[in-house]
This record gives sequence, C-alpha cells and structure tokens, in this order.
Amino acid sequence: MALPLEGLSAIVTGAGRGLGRAEALELARLGAAVVVNDYGQPGRDGSGAASAAPAEEVAAEIRAAGGSAVAHLGDIADFETARALVDLAVTEFGKLDVLVNNAGILRDRMVFSMSEEEWDSVVRVHLKGHFNTTHFAAVHWRTRAKAGESGVYGRIVNTSSEAFLAGSAGQPNYAAAKGGIVGLTTSTALALARYGVTTNAICPRARTRMTEDVFAAVPATTGGAEPADGGGLDPLSPEHVAPLVGYLASPAAAGVNGQLLVVHGGMVAIMDRPRVAAAFDTAKEAFTYEELDGLLTPHYAARPAGETFAASEVLGLKKG
Repeated sequence: MALPLEGLSAIVTGAGRGLGRAEALELARLGAAVVVNDYGQPGRDGSGAASAAPAEEVAAEIRAAGGSAVAHLGDIADFETARALVDLAVTEFGKLDVLVNNAGILRDRMVFSMSEEEWDSVVRVHLKGHFNTTHFAAVHWRTRAKAGESGVYGRIVNTSSEAFLAGSAGQPNYAAAKGGIVGLTTSTALALARYGVTTNAICPRARTRMTEDVFAAVPATTGGAEPADGGGLDPLSPEHVAPLVGYLASPAAAGVNGQLLVVHGGMVAIMDRPRVAAAFDTAKEAFTYEELDGLLTPHYAARPAGETFAASEVLGLKKG
C-alpha cells in the first residue's frame, strides 16, 4: 500500500529541533523525501554559532529509518540562501512538492522597551523567511505549470501563532510577524491556486526550546489514561502537531486552501475569518464625534469586563 506522500519531496525549515524536527520526521514517515533545513544556532534568540549538526542529525535519523533526506545549513531569512534551499530540493529529488515554513527566533520585550534590532531580527526571520522560501517555491511551481506540465503538485504549510490571535504583551515583534504570516498565507493561497498549489497556516501550541518557559507550569503528562509504565505523550508534545502538517501536505487536503488551524494536545480548531460584530450607520451625511460617542461608547460599555478577542473564549486561551 502506497504511503500518502510517497514520491513527493519536501522542505522543512527550522527542522533541527522541536516542531520542525517532528514535522520532518512525520513527512518522512508518510513517504516524502525531505530537505532538513536549520541554521543550528543554540540560542532561541538566534544567538550562537551556526552549526550543521542539528539538521544533519535529523536527516540521518530519517535515513536510518529507511527514508530519504538531506541536510541544509542556512539562514532562510537571507534571500539567496532561500533560493539555494529550493534549488537543493530540485537537484536532489527532481522537484519540490511540499514547503513547511517553521524556522523562527524569539526576542521578547515589552513594546516600550524593545529595540529596533529586536524588532527587525524577529520580523526578518519569521516573516521575511516565510516570504523568501515561498517566493522561490512559487517560481518553481509556476514555471513548471507555464511549461505545460500537467498535474503540478504544491503544498505550503506556514507557521503562525496564537500570539497573533489573542495577543501577547511581551512579544509585539513576534505577534506582528505571525499576523503577517497569516496575511502572506491568504494572499499566496489566492495567487497559487491556479497552479495546483495550496497554502495554509497553523497555530501550534507545543513545548519546545522556544516555549519552555511559557509552558513550564503545564504538566508534561496526558490528561487521560496513561500506559502502565506511567508514561504518556506530553499534551504539549510537537508530535501532536506534526500529523496535521502531514495531512495538509497530502493529496487528501487538496480542498483545503487559505485556512488557519490551531493545533495542540489532540485538538484541531479551524479558525473562521473575522466577522462583523456590530455595524452602525450615520443618521446624517457623515459621522460626527458626538454621534460616534453616542453609538460606540455604549456598545463597548455593554461588553463583559476584560473581553478583548473572541478567539480567547472559543479556544480557552490563557495569557502566558
């Protein structure tokens, strides 16, 4: 029986550790040949010397399990590095079919304390990094389609965050970049659908090197029945996220495009696009300050105290 991703090739960025590693292993388990990209810096803020070791270790793990994988050391926020990454997939495996954008860093600080460099560096890696790889993958698929190739197959899975959905006071750079990724996702979904490419984004919640302090108080045990040995899969394990990435990369998800999905601990939530909560029309030719005060102030005063974003209620999100 053929595997869901058999015959397909994939790139996973930031795949040397955490979520990216779990995603690369899952794509390989489902039959894809994988380019494992990672810059290999030890600090979650992007500090430290670059190292090929994390990517090489994951690629070796895939090959040891019988799969096909190559490692790539590089900063995908650099435009030419992203070009080389896509070229590597095409050279090694003949084509590119799946792009999973996962690489990222954190430099947390309140907006009144954040430096320009802290803002720029996070937006660069997350948002520009997503654009760079998406650009070259899109050129690859469009070129093939324009050349008359039938049945071009393309899947992009981007990584956003609940920090964009519900806010994160100490992460204005990260939340803004993740919101930008959703905008990039929906725009790309519209632009590439005609070429047989789907583009979706996930908001994963997982215990990784980047989030270890955020989820430090969350028990690393399952909430239900546990195996006799007392083990069990951490509800915040990246392994809860990887299967959704595998699904979105597969032919089964051909009808899923331009979507945002939240995933963690055995739960997947499909997010709706923003909806109008209330609408007001002016009684005159144009609004005045006084009219808006009479309409909007009572509306917001009637809302429950502390209500700021509907997603926080729907998903049961908690600050932190």
